[in-house]
Amino acid sequence: MFEAHQNIGRGDVARTVAREWLLKRNCALSPLQLGVFYLTLVFVSLLIGSVFALLGAWMVLPFSGLEMIALGAALVIYGRHALDHERVVLNDCGLTVETVDAGRRTVTRLNPYWVQVVTESGSRSAVYLRDQGLRVAVGRHLDDAGRRRFAQELRRALAP
Repeated sequence: MFEAHQNIGRGDVARTVAREWLLKRNCALSPLQLGVFYLTLVFVSLLIGSVFALLGAWMVLPFSGLEMIALGAALVIYGRHALDHERVVLNDCGLTVETVDAGRRTVTRLNPYWVQVVTESGSRSAVYLRDQGLRVAVGRHLDDAGRRRFAQELRRALAP
């Protein structure tokens, strides 16, 4: 998902105009919804397994439990990355890139006068921001058209 915002901050001394881009995954379920979904599946699966166990097919219940453990592991991996995002902020203080990946937050500050916006295409394409030897990849959660649009907007915002 690609969102661009223009904020006007009101400070005591001066007004600053900031441009902000929020690049995030297009997730169908939040972590809370994912947990409720999983618990519902566990309940239904164990209920069905218990009915079969009462009817004499007791091996259904352990396999039902194994299935829920495997599904739970897959959902934990999915859930760790559900809130991943990148936030790019351009204001008077400079260009700030905040990246959240599996709960780990990284903040990089760049000089907007020296930043080069470089786009690459391919299977692992991204937009790279280069500033005096530092290279930051952004746009991992966008499709190719979204990356191109983001790069164009960022170039326009950085132009003097």
